[in-house]
Amino acid sequence: MQLQLDAVTEQHLAHQVDDLAKEFHGIFSRETIDRYVHESLEQFADARVTAFVPVLAHRFARERLHALGQVEGTIAKPVPEVLFVCVHNAGRSQMAAALLTARAEGRMHVRSAGSAPAEAINPAVAEAMNELGIDVSEEFPKPLADEVVQAADVVITMGCGDACPLYPGKRYKDWELDDPAGRPLEEVRLIREELDRRVRELLAELAPPEPSGTGG
Repeated sequence: MQLQLDAVTEQHLAHQVDDLAKEFHGIFSRETIDRYVHESLEQFADARVTAFVPVLAHRFARERLHALGQVEGTIAKPVPEVLFVCVHNAGRSQMAAALLTARAEGRMHVRSAGSAPAEAINPAVAEAMNELGIDVSEEFPKPLADEVVQAADVVITMGCGDACPLYPGKRYKDWELDDPAGRPLEEVRLIREELDRRVRELLAELAPPEPSGTGG
């Protein structure tokens, strides 16, 4: 379904394209950016709260453009890139991405996506993450974009089957974990703790801390 936007929202969207054109000046043309924004807008055409759709489209387009620049070599990739993928991008992949981002402290860049994204993050997941002092209120379920997969060094799937495209030479891992959808908070906590354990192992493998200097 095509999203119907009023004149004010269309103007707001044009300003967002202008902002992205400035950010990616010399990397992507304005025409490319405009196309990515409108393609991203269509991804959220079925959203119930249409007032937020242009904001989501802007954020999603920005993430896709950044990933595309990494793939094409026009944007540097100073740290390893990890992509977490589950079905709805509302539970497991969001928790894993938030946990790895928090534990890595800048040593890795993390993205997440869903093969069939939900409308919002699972409230029990948000509550479980808040218990660790990790705020996911600004996150949102995102569709799985091809350039985001290509930009990743490691792709970790969780229950999304064959939905994730496979590229030769890219590293894939499959984590078998219960889906937190519909589960009480105490069970979501158990899934969170198992994810945290695996995230710490992944971090130690991909981006171990640099040894402290001995000085002297």
